[in-house]
Amino acid sequence: MMAPTFRAGSRSRMAIPFRTIWRAPQLSVRAPVRIHASGRTDSGVHARAQVFHFDGEWAHGGAELLKALRVGYPDSIQVLRAEQVPDDFHARFSAVGKRYVYQMYAGWADPFLTRFHWSLGNWRPDVDAMNQAARHLLGEHDFSAFGANPRDNRSESPVKRMDRLEVFREGDSRILLVTEASGYLFRMVRSLAGCLVDVGIGRLCAEDVLEILHSKVRTQRVRTAPARGLFLDQVFY
Repeated sequence: MMAPTFRAGSRSRMAIPFRTIWRAPQLSVRAPVRIHASGRTDSGVHARAQVFHFDGEWAHGGAELLKALRVGYPDSIQVLRAEQVPDDFHARFSAVGKRYVYQMYAGWADPFLTRFHWSLGNWRPDVDAMNQAARHLLGEHDFSAFGANPRDNRSESPVKRMDRLEVFREGDSRILLVTEASGYLFRMVRSLAGCLVDVGIGRLCAEDVLEILHSKVRTQRVRTAPARGLFLDQVFY
């Protein structure tokens, strides 16, 4: 990305990291604005650093653009910064990878946490067993068995490169799953989380996960974790 330099009357392509977006920015850019995000998320999933770009004319400088983008949204949406980028930049197609974090609570989470965690209730998953199974999923694989691609996205390749997949405890009850990959199928991270939790509670073992991966077929053996625990944490360019 280039530094945020804006010229009066110039047509600029702008990339904007933001936390959740519900509608296009209403700006005086002299033309209808169409935004392009780095990717889709399921309903109920959160984003700490989503990115979108748009083409438009803006004559008031980068600081004023950021101020304009921060007006009119609910408190759950926060624009972090705005940058002018090269004409060939695309929020989705220029991305080389993403990081997701899935948050769980081992026990019964209180009402202030349940909005952002999968409350596991009586389950106390074995994190070491989960990590042992996760190691089978590192590298480049066909992840069809962990995807649930919508009808309009059947052309997407199911082959992804998994660079990081690990589970760790934070305190006595909080469990985090962190994954970084070249890309993800629809509901793939939630499926990975559900599958690894099933390993942690003894419903599946590490060898079962490898068998599921190699099958390349989505079945009911793979549990889909609730959307509320999932966060898009970073998009890599």
